[in-house]
Amino acid sequence: MPHYDPSRDHLLLFDGICHLCDAGVRFIVKRDPAGKIKFAPIQSPLGSQLYTQHGLDPAAPNTMLFITPRGAFKASDAALEIARTLGGVWKIALVFKPLPRALRDAVYYFIARNRYRWFGKDESCMMPTPELKVRMLESYDGRLRNTRPP
Repeated sequence: MPHYDPSRDHLLLFDGICHLCDAGVRFIVKRDPAGKIKFAPIQSPLGSQLYTQHGLDPAAPNTMLFITPRGAFKASDAALEIARTLGGVWKIALVFKPLPRALRDAVYYFIARNRYRWFGKDESCMMPTPELKVRMLESYDGRLRNTRPP
């Protein structure tokens, strides 16, 4: 069973009821065949715990949180770090890194505030596809584990 190694892997906490966030996760899964990036909905026990530990409110998720061996990233910094992690052509997104974070985050949070209205949401977290299920983490007990049954 694959596991999460914080010294090597990357963990993306995302809004599990948001259609835009779901599409983003599916986008990443297709472009990360090695499975370097793991996922957890903010609404899960693990997601809520880690989101809170990073000073964010899981009851009102307004940003994804990307936890990597290089540190934790939110908002536009998370999007750019995901592009860096995916590598290849996706690293072209790093051309936006020199822009002031305040400007990048203003655009990010504008989209985040409107995401449910523009893209929709579900009443509960999405049902993961088989490709995503093996990368979806749900709990923490001194080590992180995924939701795939043993």
